[in-house]
Formats: sequence, structure tokens, C-alpha cells
Amino acid sequence: MKHLAIFDKQGAEAIFSGQRKIEGRFSRIKLPPFGQIAKDDWVLVKKRGEKIVGHFTVSRVIFFDHPSKEDLEWMRKKYGKEMAMETNFWRKREKINFATLIFIDSVGKFLVAPTFPKKDLRSWVVLE
Repeated sequence: MKHLAIFDKQGAEAIFSGQRKIEGRFSRIKLPPFGQIAKDDWVLVKKRGEKIVGHFTVSRVIFFDHPSKEDLEWMRKKYGKEMAMETNFWRKREKINFATLIFIDSVGKFLVAPTFPKKDLRSWVVLE
């Protein structure tokens, strides 16, 4: 499957520099990519307010349905460094109901960016 993911500038650059090896998506309601992404899927990377700039493939996915505080602490300790998030990131995620950890593989940038007519606020779109 293919996906379109929206990132802030720092998040996208962390992926392309290799600093971020795991993308975490957290929400209070069940939203994509939860339950809709799998190993070998292809994710288009779009910077917020800009064009699609690159892509990566998925090597592994872990889903958490209503993770406990212990689950979040385990995620932070085990994967926090590879997620390369700001210091207060985990404090902001204490009241989430769904978490998706996406392991990033085969990152690349586009010379000529593909287009996708997205005009809404979704941060993740399943394309096919």
C-alpha cells in the first residue's frame, strides 16, 4: 500500500538525515495509519505546507490499542532515541488511545516531486 504522511520541517529532515529511524503516530481516536499500514508499505513524505519531498519503505510496524502508562514508558525507553522527538513529546502523549510505531527503511528524496491534491487537515492519507 501507499501512504501520504505530513511532517513538520524538522521531522522530515530527521528522517532524511537518518536521525529518526522510527515514526510514531499517536491519537485519541482511531485514525490512519493505525491498523492500516504494514511491512513493505511505501510512505510519501510531505512537509506541511510544501510539496512531497521524498519517501521511505516500512520495515516493521507495532500497534498499541489503549496503551497504558507503562506501555508508553516502555516505548520511550526502548525506542525514544530512534524516534528523535523533542524533550516534552512524551509528556504530551500521556492521554492517547492509539499508537503506531513505524520502522523506517530505504529513505529517498525526489528530484521531481509527485503531486497529490490534498486540501484538508489530515496528517496521514492511505492512497491505495
